[in-house]
Amino acid sequence: MRVTVVGGGVAGTVSAIALRRIGAEVTIVEAHPDPGGEVGSFVSLAVNGLRGLAAIDCLDRVRGRGMEIARLRLWSAKGRVIADVPRGRRAADPLRSVTLMRGHLVAELRAAAREAGATIVTGDRFVGTSPLASGVAARFASGRVDGCDLLVGADGLHSVTRSVLDPAGPAPRYSGVWVISGRSPGAQEPSAEGAFNLTVGAHGAFVHAAAAGSADVWWQAQVNSPTRPDLAGVPDATWLARLDTLYAAEPVARRIIAATTRLHRPSVNHLLGPVATWHDAQTVIVGDAAHPVGAGQGASMAIEDGLALAHALAGAGSVAGGLRDYDRARRPRVTKVLQASDDNREVKQAGAIRRRATEIGMRLVFERVYERATGWLYDVPAPSAPGGD
Repeated sequence: MRVTVVGGGVAGTVSAIALRRIGAEVTIVEAHPDPGGEVGSFVSLAVNGLRGLAAIDCLDRVRGRGMEIARLRLWSAKGRVIADVPRGRRAADPLRSVTLMRGHLVAELRAAAREAGATIVTGDRFVGTSPLASGVAARFASGRVDGCDLLVGADGLHSVTRSVLDPAGPAPRYSGVWVISGRSPGAQEPSAEGAFNLTVGAHGAFVHAAAAGSADVWWQAQVNSPTRPDLAGVPDATWLARLDTLYAAEPVARRIIAATTRLHRPSVNHLLGPVATWHDAQTVIVGDAAHPVGAGQGASMAIEDGLALAHALAGAGSVAGGLRDYDRARRPRVTKVLQASDDNREVKQAGAIRRRATEIGMRLVFERVYERATGWLYDVPAPSAPGGD
C-alpha cells in the first residue's frame, strides 16, 4: 500500500510510523522545514497519548525531552487553591503527564518516522488531488504529483485536505482567545514545581509549570478578547507590557511574566464546527484537520488517531473498508472529547460572577467526583504495536 501523508506534525508522523509497521510505503510531505529547536510553544501529553507513543516505541525518546507533571492545581484569581488532583491520569496510574516543547516533540517523531523507513519531504505545500484508475494523485505546489493508494490529511486546522473532501465543510473562526507563552528561568515560583498550575482569572486563564527542583518556569496566558489582535510585528516588550496590565491584580502571574527571558510567538485560538466528512474511498483526515480539541488532549488524540488508522487498515480487506472502520471506531470517542473541550473553554471564558460560582462548584466537583468524571479520557486499552500480536 502506497501512502502519502500531508503534514509532518504529531498526527502525520505517528500515522506514518504506525502505517510503516503494517507494511505500507509511506511518504510525508510537509509545507515547513524541520522544526529544529524550540519552535512554537509547549504541549502536554496525557497518559493515553503516552501509551500510544509506547506502542510505536517512541515513549522514552519523547519523555526525555520534557518534564513529567504529576499534579494539576487549579487556582482562583486571588491565589486560593481550588483543587489539587492528578494531571492527565488517574491517581493510581504510574505514568505521569509530560509537558515539552512542540518543536521537540515533532522533531523526535520525525526522526522516528525516518528510522521506521518513511520518506519525509519538506518545503512543499499540498494543493489538491486528481483521480487515478486506482487510488488518488496528490498534487503539490512545486508540481510534484504523488500517486498513492491512500492519502492521509494531517495538515492541521486550516486543512486543504478537509476542503478537498468537503468544499462546503466548516471553516475555522476566531474563538475569542489569543495565546502567548514564555520561559522565566529566574521566577523560582514554589507553586510551579512538578505541577501544572491553572488560574482562571479576570482576563482569561494563566498556566505555569516547572519540573521538580527547577526554577525554570514555563508559562502561558490565554487571554479573552472579543477582537482578534494583530499579531504581526509587535515587539516582545509590548506584549509583556500588555500582559503586565492584564494581570496586574494577579501577583503570581505578574511575577512570572516579569521574569520572562524568552517569549514564544503569540497565536490565536480557533473554533471549528463539527466535521461530517472524515474520508472518502482513498482519502482521510486525522488530528486537528478532523477535530481540533483542547482539554489537554490535542496531541494525545492525534496520537490515538494514527494508531487507530493503522489498526483499521490492517484488519480490512480494502482501503475504503479500512477508512469506514476507522471512522466508526474513532468518532464516538472524539465527539465526547470535543464536548469536554467545549466545557473547559466555557469555564476559562466565564465572566466574573459566573467565574466565582464556577470556583465554588469546581471545588465540590474536584473533591468528590473529578476522577470518576474524567477517568474515561485515560481508560483506553494500552494499544498493541500496529502489525504486532
